[in-house]
Amino acid sequence: MDEVDAATLLDLADWRERVARLYLSDRDLTAFRTARDELFATHPQSPIPVAERAGFSGLRYFPPDPEAVVEMSLGSADGDPVVIDTGGPDGVLTYGRVGIAPTPFGPLTLWWLRAYGGGLFLPVRDGTSGRETYGGGRYLTDTVKGTHGRGVTMLPGGAVRLDFNYLYNPSCAYSDAWICPLAPQENRLDAPIEAGEQAYHG
Repeated sequence: MDEVDAATLLDLADWRERVARLYLSDRDLTAFRTARDELFATHPQSPIPVAERAGFSGLRYFPPDPEAVVEMSLGSADGDPVVIDTGGPDGVLTYGRVGIAPTPFGPLTLWWLRAYGGGLFLPVRDGTSGRETYGGGRYLTDTVKGTHGRGVTMLPGGAVRLDFNYLYNPSCAYSDAWICPLAPQENRLDAPIEAGEQAYHG
């Protein structure tokens, strides 16, 4: 591994640590969004294209909505794993079902990445996608990338709290340089979820 590659990987490790620290912090939603904007504006591993960072003034969000926070027990989720070919260096990813969350917007499957270390993953494409939000959909959590404990919180007895105010765009929403797994068919909803991050306009 040459020096440039090592520096890039160390930057990536730092990015993931900072994301995890932000998600696990005690900041309220407004302070969280401010800190996230600063991270996106300044970090070498930001998904914002380098040429756009000098003029970057922050991401766009729906106003905070207390009705977008829901608690529920997960229903059972049967079926074969979903295999997603990212078409990039991550290759083919396999996701198993953890359970189905009966949200007010429609049922959403919570996934587990079947890879070393694993991780929870909840992608969703809803009625705002392609209009107010990124056309490919958004994520509520992808713990492999450090987004712990805000969008999806584990509760006693197998229940979960979903806070859709923390819906965020995958990296591919900011630049074609990124390739991301998107919501499978069963996580595509007709209802609009007017919460969380809106579409990026560089």
